[in-house]
Amino acid sequence: MSLTSKSQGNQAESLFSRARTQSMSLNRIVSEQDAASQAREAKTARLRELRLEKEADDRAAAAALAGSPKKVGPKRAGKR
Repeated sequence: MSLTSKSQGNQAESLFSRARTQSMSLNRIVSEQDAASQAREAKTARLRELRLEKEADDRAAAAALAGSPKKVGPKRAGKR
């Protein structure tokens, strides 16, 4: 093997190694972004569910107050 082919081989290995490293880094970055996106979507869904549940409770409480007649009159004094 001549000196030129050895240096070309080393250069090719170096380029391949660099390309593989860049590819691995890109895959890691994409994976981290996907994980962050999934976590954000899960949190958003959980918060939306909690908000809807609270709104339903608020509507039920408002309906209960509107439906029940209020007593108007003197307050009873406690036991004497």
